[in-house]
Amino acid sequence: MITFFVSLGILILGYFTYGRLTEKVFGPDDRKTPAVEINDGVDHTPIKTWKAILIQLLNIAGTGPIFGALMGACFGPVVFLWIVFGSILGGAVHDYMTGMISERNDGASIAQLAGIFLGKPALYIMRIFSVVLLVLTGTVFVTSPAGLIASLTPESLGEVFWIVIILLYYVAATLLPIDKIIGRFYPIFGVVLIVMAVSIAGGMIFSTNYSLPELTFTNMHPKGLPIWPYMFITVACGAISGFHATQSPMMAKCITSEKEGRKVFYGAMLIESVIALIWAAAGVAFYGSTQALSDGLDALGQSGVVYHISHEMLGRVGGILAIVGVVICPITSGDTAFRSARLILAEWTKLDQKKIKNRLLITIPLLVVATILTQLDFDILWRYFSWSNQTLAMISLWVCSAYLMMKSKHKIYSLITAIPAAFMTAVSITYILMAKEGFQLSSSIAYPVGIAVAVLIFALYCVKMGKHKTVGQVSQ
Repeated sequence: MITFFVSLGILILGYFTYGRLTEKVFGPDDRKTPAVEINDGVDHTPIKTWKAILIQLLNIAGTGPIFGALMGACFGPVVFLWIVFGSILGGAVHDYMTGMISERNDGASIAQLAGIFLGKPALYIMRIFSVVLLVLTGTVFVTSPAGLIASLTPESLGEVFWIVIILLYYVAATLLPIDKIIGRFYPIFGVVLIVMAVSIAGGMIFSTNYSLPELTFTNMHPKGLPIWPYMFITVACGAISGFHATQSPMMAKCITSEKEGRKVFYGAMLIESVIALIWAAAGVAFYGSTQALSDGLDALGQSGVVYHISHEMLGRVGGILAIVGVVICPITSGDTAFRSARLILAEWTKLDQKKIKNRLLITIPLLVVATILTQLDFDILWRYFSWSNQTLAMISLWVCSAYLMMKSKHKIYSLITAIPAAFMTAVSITYILMAKEGFQLSSSIAYPVGIAVAVLIFALYCVKMGKHKTVGQVSQ
């Protein structure tokens, strides 16, 4: 239990210390934000800060910090270190910088920002990569809730039926102005996600039936998966996630003051990390061992394990919370994934999104592709989603580093994103070299190659940083 409370305390402290440092590096000022200056009534719309925090949380979270944390807990309590320090030093910095740089560029997508700060080739690569990730994300967040709803409803209303219903909802949520559904209802669902996590934490702490695991550096994964790089891919949401770079521009279009950015972007990420920390602890505490947790995930699936833990710890109320959380949270992340994909494709095609016809021209094909992908096995989808997610985080952090190198008062400031960018480069390259869905190379090859690539890119970046002329305080 000591490890859990220390980890929680470090996350809270991180917001007031490293979060403030991150804000200082960026340098928010009193300029008009896109929500005020553009205000098109569709995507650029002013939203109150407290609502923006909850919407951002729901957009980036879904069931990611629950499912990923449970699977990551199979490695043992060492996962706490990644959730805590990965978030403070990497994930929250990533979310804040991508959100604020987007805000400085009229709410541009991460793909558009890559084009501005890394060049035209990066623009096209990121457009394709971002859209692929977003469609995968939306699809993952269709199949998991549809499966749970199908298990709780009559057989005549099978999984396919609920997939269709959810996709139809996605059409509405993707097309309508952001303040009609997302701005109105998502703050409520954000509160539900938080209440669900706090209730589980209370169930662990105040019950004598559960023992929270203490920190150990031993790899406890029952299937023998190595911590490096698998744990860093498995636990994406809750530590660092490239998907967030596609979501932050949505609230970048809606915040009314740059000085609220730390609350909305850095703060929401740390809240998500607290949720991940709780569920990682709950998984092992409830099942008693990583072996039992792994067996539970194999037998019941992620949704089933969440329901089992919630129902046993909190009774009928917990069961209801679990159903609401596992159904609503992924759906609300799925629709914003498709919304982000629409906005990226709109930038690409130059189709004016004030016209609903143009929104339909982009949205319908996206959902058709997602419908086809729902026929794939969930585990396969999750693996590709996880790697794509962390690779996008890697690229996004390099985009932020290039921006800071060009715009910061001191070039050395850009290391705040360049160091985690290099780390994620090593993670992403090593994983794809080793994984079943990758090149299936041995660790004796994948480890040195992955690390060597990361070191080389970081060294080239440092050389570039040394030659780059400083242009003054961040201004764009």
